[in-house]
Amino acid sequence: MKQNITLALDRKLLKAARALAVRHGTSISAMLAEELRAKVEQQTRHEHAKQAALAMLANPWSLGGQGVQDREALHERSALR
Repeated sequence: MKQNITLALDRKLLKAARALAVRHGTSISAMLAEELRAKVEQQTRHEHAKQAALAMLANPWSLGGQGVQDREALHERSALR
């Protein structure tokens, strides 16, 4: 179901938007509706990708390395002396 809205635009912008709509064979309303639909769809895809990335961070892949017990063990240099 579609619903109308009221939009306030500068006269110069409105004139340019009308000319653009004519060149594209559409209306200002249709152009704005398409742009808003695309923005909402883009935001939805971004949110889904963000949630997937956060889920992957919560469950990282094992790369087969050994964990370091503590910072001192990491910087142990006795083997080099």
